[in-house]
Amino acid sequence: MSTPFKPALGLSNKHLQTLYSSFFKKSPDLTFDIETFELDDGDFVECYWYNKPSKTTNKPIVTLFHGLAGSYKSPYIQTFMQKLDAEGFSSVLMHFRSCSGKMNRLARSYHSGDTADALSWLTHLKQTYTNATLFCVGYSLGGNMLLKLLGELQEKSFIKAAVSVSAPLQLDLCAYKMDTGFSKFYQHILLKDLRNSLHEKYKTHNLEKLIGLKKSEIDKLDTFWKFDDRYTAPIHGFDSVHDYYKKSSAKQYLKHIQTDTLIIHAADDPFMTQKIIPEQNELSPAISLEVYPHGGHVGFISGSFLKPSYWLEKRIITYFKNKI
Repeated sequence: MSTPFKPALGLSNKHLQTLYSSFFKKSPDLTFDIETFELDDGDFVECYWYNKPSKTTNKPIVTLFHGLAGSYKSPYIQTFMQKLDAEGFSSVLMHFRSCSGKMNRLARSYHSGDTADALSWLTHLKQTYTNATLFCVGYSLGGNMLLKLLGELQEKSFIKAAVSVSAPLQLDLCAYKMDTGFSKFYQHILLKDLRNSLHEKYKTHNLEKLIGLKKSEIDKLDTFWKFDDRYTAPIHGFDSVHDYYKKSSAKQYLKHIQTDTLIIHAADDPFMTQKIIPEQNELSPAISLEVYPHGGHVGFISGSFLKPSYWLEKRIITYFKNKI
């Protein structure tokens, strides 16, 4: 049994938990093997391996899915990949389209419910590394996507076990929350990156012709509701932002999951309200739900301020080891 999370002394505040790693966690600056994975629609994603194994390996492989506007540079990625390696796991981060630093080819991008790319990648792993057991971890947006995928696969899943961390399980409620109080700070930071990406896309794609979005309008997309209404929903074929949020929220898929899955969540997550936390009757028997009073958004820093302990990494590794 894993030790329950207790925040570091002086770090119980949800914003300190959320921001601590970004300011104080030192990245090990790993060297990656970069695999460009071609997708069926002519686009690609970049997958970053740490100590890429041979095709005959029998080491378990963990695929990581980052959060919105995340990448291999995200503070929760590199030290965890290093620890996975030390514990006998291979690991690879599948970047969502354009998140690795290379702009994707198509006018479309990625979104919270876009499971097709992940399924293609995981299927590729299954076919290539036939002796390896496959695990998955999804953070935030990547956690929502992963849960939705497992719910879609149901008994057809070939993933041994999965962990979802700080997932926005009900997207409309999260979009509302992000436009209130101090949460607007996080919204501002994330949307700045997303708008910059749209400006880049305008160099090669006429978004006004495709979805009616003028270049001059991009900087006015200052809330997730506006961004998803004017870009995410129409470019990905949804009828409206409401249609996108409804169909892409993972909460409704949880009861269908048949893969052993651990959901880790903090009740004080500043990206969402407690209303998104599922009730027991919304979970399948395969799911273990751990909700802690503190932890922030992808935080879960224990130990002390000067000597932090990254509880999340230990918890995930313990969970996976118990599934081998």
